[in-house]
Parts: sequence; structure tokens; C-alpha cells
Amino acid sequence: MCGIAGIIHRNASKDENIGGQMTSMLQALKHRGPDSTGYAVYGEDNGNQVVRFKVAEGAELEGSFDIHAQIEERIKLVNSRLTDLGAKVVKKDSANEYSHRYEIQFSGDMKKLADFVEDIEGVEILSIGNSLELIKDLGDASVVSKQYGLDNFNGTHAIGHTRMATESDVDIRSAHPYWAYPFSDVAVVHNGQLTNYWTNRRALELKGHRFSSNCDSELIAVYIADRMSQGSDLETAMKDSVEYLDGVFTYLVATKDQLGMAKDVMAAKPMVVYESDDMIALASEEVAIRTLFDHRIETFDPYHGEVKVWQN
Repeated sequence: MCGIAGIIHRNASKDENIGGQMTSMLQALKHRGPDSTGYAVYGEDNGNQVVRFKVAEGAELEGSFDIHAQIEERIKLVNSRLTDLGAKVVKKDSANEYSHRYEIQFSGDMKKLADFVEDIEGVEILSIGNSLELIKDLGDASVVSKQYGLDNFNGTHAIGHTRMATESDVDIRSAHPYWAYPFSDVAVVHNGQLTNYWTNRRALELKGHRFSSNCDSELIAVYIADRMSQGSDLETAMKDSVEYLDGVFTYLVATKDQLGMAKDVMAAKPMVVYESDDMIALASEEVAIRTLFDHRIETFDPYHGEVKVWQN
């Protein structure tokens, strides 16, 4: 079933507590997906690239005697390969043993960097961006937010996902959102199912794109970013996707300064929207949006095949 949510502040400075707001919305959607929770949050661009990556699955820490030594070796290899490519690491943080955040200065080929780092066994880049930070793990929003310190994450916009695993494993790799490898600052959350997934995936793989999962959300993210890299703006790419992708779906996509929403032509998957002069909030259920307000609000449901894009 899954739940998705998004929020964007119009004409806002970088001091809105979008981490806390998204946590509130996603916790209200916990009943739609208790297995994992994910965030794509957009903070201030300080000129560095933020790389979020994992070096193991959390469950591996309890299932292998030598996993801790393997993790140490993987981190050493990540550091070595970044140095080999000329990337300067200016800041390192970690929420736990397996999930890490680096700020780097790098002017080279981002795809080459991502491929070189992910060639290390057990390492997966979750996101790269000047503003984007993608965080996902097992548990509900309150658990993930506390573990990764998201309650006070300031920025302009965010999207999030609560997952009920139906066709893939309960792990971080299969959790949403997905970064649009190798394109900076693009992420997607999705509720639904694509019936032409494999046809589209093969076409994108022939263009050189890689996939870390079999999830529809990742395919949508890569499709949108691929179209934008060819010159389409976000709204055009999303409108094309409604015709190109087959199935029942509602998805949200975020870029460095935009938030977009698309529904399939049958409008089978729910989406509720609140829009004002100051902000837009969207979610699978109105109850999530209402957690942001202490007064009465008006919402609306997008129609079938509708695409909307908002700028911050």
C-alpha cells in the first residue's frame, strides 16, 4: 500500500524545519507502511557535494562475526578511491556503523565517482547532491528521524515514503526514496505499480544507467533525470512519463528547487494536496497534512493524468 508525502516552502529561506515537518507527516502514514521509512530532504547549498552512502545493511551487524572488520575495510576503500579521483573530503559524519555522510569538493565526472565507489563490495551510494540528502532505514518515522537526527533538519522542501514490502526484501536497498543516479539532486517517491517496468529498465540500462534495486520508484527517478539531461524541463518530463509509464501510480519528484506530482490516467492511487501562498503539502492521506496545522484547512484531490510542479 505504502504512503508518500511532500512539502515545499515558497520563497523561503533555508530555515524551515522540513525534517520535523516530514517526520510528522510520515508518522501519520505509518499504517500504510511500517517496514521502512525514507526521506529526501533539501538543505542549504554551501558549495560542497553531499554524499550519503551505506557500507552494509543494518541486519548484517547481527548476522556475521567479521562484518565489523569488513565495514572498516570498505570505508578505507571509499576514502582511498575518492582520493584517487581527486575528491577532497571536507567533513565526515555517521549516524551509525553502516550509514555515512561525507561532504566533498569534486569537479570531475560524478558518474565515474559513483561507479568507482559502488564497485566496492557492500557499498551503495544513496544520494549525491549540493542540496539533496537521502536518508532511509528500517522502522517508522519516529525511529528513523531519531537515529539520523532529522527532527531539526532545516531546508526548503522534502519528500518521504513509508513502505509496506510486497515484492522485495525489507532492507535499506529496497526502501524509498531513490536518487536518480547519476544525476545530482533528483529523488523520487512512488505509490503503485508499473506494468512495463522491465521494458523501460532495459532501455535505460542500454543508455548506461545502473539500478540498485527492482523498485519502480528508482526507474521513475532515472527516467525523469534522463529526460531532463536531454533538455526537458521537469514538468515536460513528468507529463511524458504519464504517457510512457504503464500501470497505476502516483509519484512525487524533487529537484534542487522544485517539487512535482504526477498521477496515472486512471488516478487509482490517492493523493491529497494543500496549497497556499507560502507552502504546498501533499500526502497519500489528508491526515498527514493536518499534522502541520492547528486550524482548519482546505485540500483538493488531483484529477486523473494530472501533473503539477511547484518552485520554491
